[in-house]
Amino acid sequence: MTDPWVALEPGADPAERVRVLRRAHERFTAAGTVVRPVRPVVADSWRRSARARVSPEGAGAAVELADGALGAYRAEHPLARVMPLFRELMGTFATDGQHLLAVCDAQGRLLWVEGHAMARQRAGRMNFVPGARWAESAVGTNAPGTAVAVGRPVQVFAAEHFMRGVQPWTCAAAPVHDPRTGRLIGAVDITGGDGLAHPHSLAFVQAVARAAESQLALLAPPVRGGDTVEISALGRDEALVVAGGRKVRLSRRHSEIVVLLARHPEGLSGDELSYALYEDESVPQVTLRAEMARLRRVLGAEVLRSRPYRLAARVECDVDMVERRLRAGAVAAAAAAYAGPLLPQSQAPAVVRLRRRIADQLRAALMDRADPDLLADWAYAPWGEEDLVVWRALAALCPTPPVLARVRELDTELAPAGQSSKQACEAPTATGARSSRN
Repeated sequence: MTDPWVALEPGADPAERVRVLRRAHERFTAAGTVVRPVRPVVADSWRRSARARVSPEGAGAAVELADGALGAYRAEHPLARVMPLFRELMGTFATDGQHLLAVCDAQGRLLWVEGHAMARQRAGRMNFVPGARWAESAVGTNAPGTAVAVGRPVQVFAAEHFMRGVQPWTCAAAPVHDPRTGRLIGAVDITGGDGLAHPHSLAFVQAVARAAESQLALLAPPVRGGDTVEISALGRDEALVVAGGRKVRLSRRHSEIVVLLARHPEGLSGDELSYALYEDESVPQVTLRAEMARLRRVLGAEVLRSRPYRLAARVECDVDMVERRLRAGAVAAAAAAYAGPLLPQSQAPAVVRLRRRIADQLRAALMDRADPDLLADWAYAPWGEEDLVVWRALAALCPTPPVLARVRELDTELAPAGQSSKQACEAPTATGARSSRN
């Protein structure tokens, strides 16, 4: 096969390939070994699925976003702006071919599923529906989930799917990126029968994804005169800022300043900003003025103003997105937007307080939701790996051997001498973990 991302080479017999793949799948699920002709992309995906403890006998995906939460999330998702384009390019093809057009976010959650009515009905039996989570870690190998996992277009043919209940389907998906930041924002997928196992279907979704990125670039042209500042500071020690049509990675101190100014659109005086930034109250004002002068050269005088210090632009910050979704009750959507603790290495007093508050609010919402997939996402993330309370909540919902073993490890390591594991769980720290990274 010349292209390992294409499911079937020209001239291959689909029925024979299905038989061979089923035998290979049975061997993998029984012994953990992969044999030819399983493609490397599929073999790697099967291994990731197995590590995530996805069951090959699973019934389908879990619906994480429904009703108002789904509607609110879709309304503000950037791919909503190119849904008319997706429908124009793929709608007729999906309906006439008895296929489905699906669009997911960067976490593999389906946002739109459209197409042939009978195909939608069949797909609904396995919860291939809007709001369902089709990430690899949830349902194993599948085109939209694998495309966002590997960040490139991919086909999944029949028994290449990890869950047997999905193996009657064939799909092709391509990731879509934000044209300004390069950030993965989701994927577009075509799902249907074996006829989609053709190089043309993979090329088709890839072309549609590129068209969507071009359309997004046209719909959001470079900003002028400081009209908009976009700040990405979650999970980063150095914030990424898009301003004036330029993408800039800031220093750690400048990252702290823009995050704090984003929280105070009315502006901050020099004394207020110093108090928020410096643990040492004796730091002279000249130090702050020098930092602001350097930051103004980076962002532009039309963006960063003084008397008081403020961002003279509309600000879009990933911290605000998480908070908005939590206020709307869209917990899964808030978790999807949380890329990690805010400026994890910052010791600026106001940043530390904000970092803890955001993490604690999201963590509390996840605990209240008691969704094992969402709790697992937190527990297995770097910021949750020592969170004993979350691990025990996950163990109560999903008592698998690895989870129980991790709880025992943390219980031994973190519980104070003479304190029971139950007491330790009932008296967590502000973020529920030993580390102050949150």
